[in-house]
Amino acid sequence: METLVKYQKILVSFLEEYAQISYANAPNLEQQVIADITRNHFELVSIGWHKGQFVHDVVFHFDIKDNKVWIQQNWTDLKLTKILIQKGIDPADIVIGFVQPQLV
Repeated sequence: METLVKYQKILVSFLEEYAQISYANAPNLEQQVIADITRNHFELVSIGWHKGQFVHDVVFHFDIKDNKVWIQQNWTDLKLTKILIQKGIDPADIVIGFVQPQLV
């Protein structure tokens, strides 16, 4: 249980930090941190209007399954694995969910 709580805190903290960064080309978009601690789903969503179009983009999506952090989506150039390791997640507990298993 200790590992689970640690990983939850790391993910929420990371998402909250990143949510403070506004897009230079779309500063009016709201950054929403979605954290379902009960089911272990964590997302950063950009939402709002930009150039007459409604935007709803999932920037990051993480899940915790069996005490492993699954990176389900990353629409940035950030090296998430490296960042998560620096923040205290064991490298063996990181899974890249959006890459076919046979390619990892």
